Amino acid sequence: MPHIITRNASTVEQNWLNDLANAISDPFLLLKTLEIDPTPWESGLAARKLFALRVPMSFVERMEVGNPYDPLLRQVLPLEEEFEVHSGYSLDPLEEQDNAIPGLLHKYKNRVLMIVKGGCAVNCRYCFRRHFPYEDNKGSKRHWQTALDYIATQPEVNEVILSGGDPLMAKDHELQWLIEKIDQIPHIKRLRIHSRLPVVLPARINEQLCMLLKQSRLQTVLVTHINHANEINDEFRQAMTKIKQANVTLLNQGVLLRGVNDSVGALSQLSEALFDAGILPYYLHVLDKVQGAAHFMVDDEQARKLIAGLLENVSGYLVPRLTREIGGRNSKTPLDLHLE
Repeated sequence: MPHIITRNASTVEQNWLNDLANAISDPFLLLKTLEIDPTPWESGLAARKLFALRVPMSFVERMEVGNPYDPLLRQVLPLEEEFEVHSGYSLDPLEEQDNAIPGLLHKYKNRVLMIVKGGCAVNCRYCFRRHFPYEDNKGSKRHWQTALDYIATQPEVNEVILSGGDPLMAKDHELQWLIEKIDQIPHIKRLRIHSRLPVVLPARINEQLCMLLKQSRLQTVLVTHINHANEINDEFRQAMTKIKQANVTLLNQGVLLRGVNDSVGALSQLSEALFDAGILPYYLHVLDKVQGAAHFMVDDEQARKLIAGLLENVSGYLVPRLTREIGGRNSKTPLDLHLE
């Protein structure tokens, strides 16, 4: 049985903002907390200057003490490979940074994506927006209103996606203002929220948020971002039960990451754990080619083999769609399996 850090039950009840404020930002402290000798990793820890480290204690507590290759730790620990510059990798792999309206992306015909907040509760080292100019796309009511004015003039748009950064970094009163404004646009039917906060900081799923979503006329979809079954604990499962009672549909999109979930066993366990928590696997993305993350890449052939193996091990509805996003295209691109 792996040695996992535990915390006092009363800590679970703390306000999510307090948990956020206490997130670890020093990689040496992170390794010390996990009782890992930092010496072999010291040269790579400087990569936090390229992309800051941030990870809440709630997530750290699910990591295995003493294991530098823990799949959750590998997602957040700066490594020296991040300094390598690779051909074909970009600072803007999805061609998002030249948007006409600050904080709004209209890449797909029927839906728009709003960059609600630039910050995240956790900084994932493979993030395709690790170089995104959030300072030019600030999450403020002024920018939101500009985006909303545009959406109101686009009758073909029926879905608004709240993204970031992480949209649930917005406080409840901010989300209330924003969602009520979206509610007032008659051609919008659905609200989709893409967030990693529910799994790294389950306390964010509080009663105020659930009530806000329940009261909206919009069909609401929460797309969680979970890459490994070890991320899912009792606190998270309870949070998902709570938000499902607010009539929210739960989907998950993950990223296929070398050294984290690149095995049939890991993917099978993830799909089973997601469904046990009431979440349907939705997408499994191959890595977006962002500079600093090439060491996470799993090539297409191996990705297809993993999905083929997953098909043999779990029910069909637990197999996420293997896909990639290509800058400039009007939809995601599925990777066909070419099975014989």
